[in-house]
Amino acid sequence: MMRIRIILFIFFLFGLLGTAFSQIKQADTASHYRSIIPIDKQKRISNIDLIANMQFAFRNDFYNRDYTGSKFRMEQFRMEIRGWVTKKIYFRFRHRFTSSFEPQTIDKIIKGVDMAYVVFKLGKKERWELMAGKFCVDWGGIEFDLNPIDIYEYSDIIEQADNFLSGAGIKYFINSSNYIGFQIYNSRTQSYDELYGNDSIIGGAVTASKAPLGGVITWRGQLWDGLISTLWSYSLTNEASGMFKNYIALGQQLNLKKFTFAYDLKISSEDLDRTGIISKEIPRDEYGYVLKNTLYYSHWIQLDWQFVPKWHLAFTGYIDHAKWLDNEDPEKYTNEIRTSYGYIPTIEYHPWDNFNLKFFVGYVGRIYKYSDYTKDKIGVEDYNTGRVMIGLISPLKFL
Repeated sequence: MMRIRIILFIFFLFGLLGTAFSQIKQADTASHYRSIIPIDKQKRISNIDLIANMQFAFRNDFYNRDYTGSKFRMEQFRMEIRGWVTKKIYFRFRHRFTSSFEPQTIDKIIKGVDMAYVVFKLGKKERWELMAGKFCVDWGGIEFDLNPIDIYEYSDIIEQADNFLSGAGIKYFINSSNYIGFQIYNSRTQSYDELYGNDSIIGGAVTASKAPLGGVITWRGQLWDGLISTLWSYSLTNEASGMFKNYIALGQQLNLKKFTFAYDLKISSEDLDRTGIISKEIPRDEYGYVLKNTLYYSHWIQLDWQFVPKWHLAFTGYIDHAKWLDNEDPEKYTNEIRTSYGYIPTIEYHPWDNFNLKFFVGYVGRIYKYSDYTKDKIGVEDYNTGRVMIGLISPLKFL
């Protein structure tokens, strides 16, 4: 009798489930069902991209060749949506989830937002573009132009810079692959006091600017049917009243069928130490809160060779120099403060031709060399770091 009751109960449950599934199916196919996105707007989806830019790796870290630990880490994750509202209006929004979520003092948008801007195509031939919002400042150099997820570690100048700022810009396209551009932007996202400290303006030695703005002019070009690509720029940024940062970036790349070679020269001459590497090394209490008259320059190269289908060997290397040109310290006998070296050999595997995803194994090595003056001044010693990485990189395109 008990067995019969159990069998009847099971049939009863199946009956309920069948009724439920039947109702769900009818609800899905009912004529009054309305899509979340109205039918008259679904065509716009074809003009919109939704992309999750990610670099994920298992990393093993070393300091002065001593093993310090291992961990899985999301090195980069930037969610992006971009597309055309009309034939002449384009938008782009990218949020970096591996950054701060705090709204910034100057532009009132959180630090983690890389881009939030609109582009307007102008003229019958659409050779002019006007843009406004928060954008990637159009500084030159091949390194800075790459998608951040393809960078295992930046050279010093770019690593320390505010690369995403609010402003407006205009471009004139000579043709589809060559343009001249100009942008004007906030020189920073934080206030002067937050960045440099209010001690640096005591006594009127430095006066915070009422209009901390910057401007950059850029030329992007291709020569000989794309054999050579160039990305050059010059920018002038107001850091304080009468104090500026002059930045030059000259990037060029040789493009062959299965081999590319890129070289960047970057020079940053700063009335105030905007990059900040030297200020972190030299005790600032002796010379005011922020150091003056610093110079940074960098040589950066990248090679990529597709030695067999789907497999790439790559190497990135750079040398970064940091100099303090000021004479505030009477005991300073050299302008050299620090020279750092970076070398990144990798092997990458691209398993699919129609899907942009790659697996990689690589090593990020850094060597930091200090001048005798710096060693005597602050007691620092030369050191090196290393990182063995195994992971994947992809701009995962959902739409």
